[in-house]
Amino acid sequence: MNHAALAAFVTGLLLAAGPARGESPPDSPEVALKRVNLLVRDMERSLAVYRDILGFRVFQCSDSGPQSFSYPVFRLPAQAKLRFCTLDSSTEVRALALTQVTGIELPAAPSPHLSAPVIRVGRIDEVLARLKAAGLDVVEPRRSKTAEGREFTELAFTDPDGHLVVLYQLD
Repeated sequence: MNHAALAAFVTGLLLAAGPARGESPPDSPEVALKRVNLLVRDMERSLAVYRDILGFRVFQCSDSGPQSFSYPVFRLPAQAKLRFCTLDSSTEVRALALTQVTGIELPAAPSPHLSAPVIRVGRIDEVLARLKAAGLDVVEPRRSKTAEGREFTELAFTDPDGHLVVLYQLD
């Protein structure tokens, strides 16, 4: 598996360019980001972060068959075994997906990171304490302002599979 190609594909999905603010592309339907799908090595270890620390709720988990779209999308070989789990946020059904990949070795995460989901959380201080207690690598919080002048706290962490995740809490 070519890690650079996979990272470029995922980054492209996350960062696809759109029209200027307030403009709609001509003759195209409304655009909406449905979810981010992260490849993971161990579903339970990942759920301990995304469900138990961040607060996502499991919508559904199931084994994926050999015809799964994830094989060509992520360029996974046929010997890989997949388990797919979707997670709900407090505002969106199936907002995040985790795909456990076994039977092959997943590459190490690149450095520098190539992409990151950005997730709004409540009680960021509690989440930070739980991330640290879990032994995850954390970029310490800082205060900032939105383009509209609203203050917020942001932090980042690296999950057990090397995915960079940015968290924020609006004041």
